Formats: sequence, structure tokens, C-alpha cells
Amino acid sequence: MGYGRYDDKPREMHKVKCSECGQDSEVPFKPDGERPVYCRDCYQKQKRRY
Repeated sequence: MGYGRYDDKPREMHKVKCSECGQDSEVPFKPDGERPVYCRDCYQKQKRRY
């Protein structure tokens, strides 16, 4: 038994520009424009800071 999503539909991805490095990236949620959005590498760096 796997953990995760219950359907087989692919996630809708949204194109963003990383708030830290400016690299184009995609995220599985629609950004609200109020909070920063990071690429995978910068997100990992942010997690290590806290």
C-alpha cells in the first residue's frame, strides 16, 4: 500500500520564478503572490536555515 494521492491524475504545475535566485521553476500549487516561492535548491537552503 502506497502513501500519497488517491487519484492517478498528474498534478497541475505552475511556472514561477524563484524569489531567491531568479531561476525558472515549477511548483504544484498556485502561488498567491504574497509569499516568496523558491526553486528546489533554494527551498532546501531555506529549510536548513531554520
